[in-house]
Amino acid sequence: MTPTAHRMAAPETAALTRRVTLYSVTIAAVLVTLKVAAWLASGSIALLASTADSALDLLASLTTFFAVRYAIAPPDAEHRFGHGKAEGFASLVQAGLVFASAALIAREAVAGLMSPRPIQEGRWAIAAMIVSIVLTALLIGAQGRVLKKTSSVAVSGDRAHYAADLASNVIALVGIAATAWLGIGRLDAIAALVIAGLLLWGAVGVFREASGQLMDHELPDEVRARIVDLMTEDRRLTDVHQLRTRASGPYVHIQMHVDLDPQLTLEAAHQVIVAAEKRVLGEFPSADIIIHADPRGRAEPHGGAFAETKIGRAKTQKTL
Repeated sequence: MTPTAHRMAAPETAALTRRVTLYSVTIAAVLVTLKVAAWLASGSIALLASTADSALDLLASLTTFFAVRYAIAPPDAEHRFGHGKAEGFASLVQAGLVFASAALIAREAVAGLMSPRPIQEGRWAIAAMIVSIVLTALLIGAQGRVLKKTSSVAVSGDRAHYAADLASNVIALVGIAATAWLGIGRLDAIAALVIAGLLLWGAVGVFREASGQLMDHELPDEVRARIVDLMTEDRRLTDVHQLRTRASGPYVHIQMHVDLDPQLTLEAAHQVIVAAEKRVLGEFPSADIIIHADPRGRAEPHGGAFAETKIGRAKTQKTL
């Protein structure tokens, strides 16, 4: 997670993710068309592998395109916590598609090793791979700029498999060029096998990131510490405990218990909590925050099925 993740308002995040996913779909469509034409002309196995991967990239990019738009939809009667986890599901779909792509490529590569065949019109295949490398690099750069400002797991997953694509395109280019110019047919198939391995590695990373969000993994320790610091800027709020955080697409959900001076009136306590909440929202405008007030020194353990534990308190407690 980048230092600025979750620190933009949801509409701003939505605008950035919508734009970059449109770029992704457009580039994927262009690459599929280009590679199909070049593969039909050349017969390269490495190019066929890259074409199959780009076709699945197009499907994955379309999934991401629709997921980020659904994820930003406001809460409704059936989804009180919003629709943010649609991004996590989209990333799981991406991981599955990348696994399928790797399997297809590996099968074609093994067949090519068993029965190597020459590449026809190698110049077309090489030109297609160069264009693919340039467009993929431009897309990765745009996605990286978006991820510096947002925490979109769907865009992150999309970027991860395009980063693997960039490496695979370079390897495919080397294999195609070596086969076309040196006449060693197995180099093309070997390049395809390396591509399959890279895709498998990228799919594992996408799966881990998506599952972390779907399983409500806590936000990074530095983010949690910043939340505690913001809450306790007012010395009347002396402790934060039972802090629970989780990401859900462009949103972040924060729950906590806080200790207040028991002599404060209900009105004064309310003002302290509202002010603290506004400080947190100032840095995390897409947050949904629930705060429970406890009288300092007289708050017995409570909290239902997920009540405070010693481990949880040790990680979140801050007494002034």
